[in-house]
Amino acid sequence: MVNIKRYFIELGLQRVAVDEYLASKFWRAGYAGVQLIKTPLGMRVLIFAQRPGMIIGRRGQNLRVLQAVFEKLFGIENPQITVMEVDNPDLNARVVAFNIALALERGIHFRRAAYIALRRVMNAGAVGCEIVISGKLTTERARYEKLSAGKVYKSGEQSLQLVDRAVAHVLLKPGVYGIQVLITKPGTPSDYVEILPPEKVRELFPEAFGQAQQAPAQPVSQGQAQQSST
Repeated sequence: MVNIKRYFIELGLQRVAVDEYLASKFWRAGYAGVQLIKTPLGMRVLIFAQRPGMIIGRRGQNLRVLQAVFEKLFGIENPQITVMEVDNPDLNARVVAFNIALALERGIHFRRAAYIALRRVMNAGAVGCEIVISGKLTTERARYEKLSAGKVYKSGEQSLQLVDRAVAHVLLKPGVYGIQVLITKPGTPSDYVEILPPEKVRELFPEAFGQAQQAPAQPVSQGQAQQSST
């Protein structure tokens, strides 16, 4: 019998390993995330990026390489890779962090790159944004600079449901720079949690309502109760 807890833990570790591999290889393409969906034909791999063409490659050459890597390195049987463009890249913390890293690599001043990214995120409809850049910014001694706008939740249910966080690193001549981006997405926590009606819950989890699904007992009149007692 398969251990359910171990199965989901191994599936989560596999997804994290694939995510880290893709982030290290395609961060210049604005890599945003990956989803692994189990299908009867194999594992479907959904890759989200700001520039999908850089991941697909010329005539799909990169996809063939990724398919071989997923099979040999990560043990995914028959991977079916689909690359999709992220809906709103300015509200994705990982894409914003990678874009700032690209700007720093091109030689743009860190403060200008952070202000441009902050302005784009807020114009996209975000409730709040915080960008932290650390490293040898101006002197040989490492320090950090923080830019923020709007509301950024650091604790509570809002920080788990509304805040998107990402960290990126870029190697420059002075050393390694770190970029941390926190974006508070528009909406409320209930918008990101699907609340099912009782009928749908009974349909999905019938074993939890075994007694509730039984036919209700017929009311017994007083006369029938006296006859049964005699």
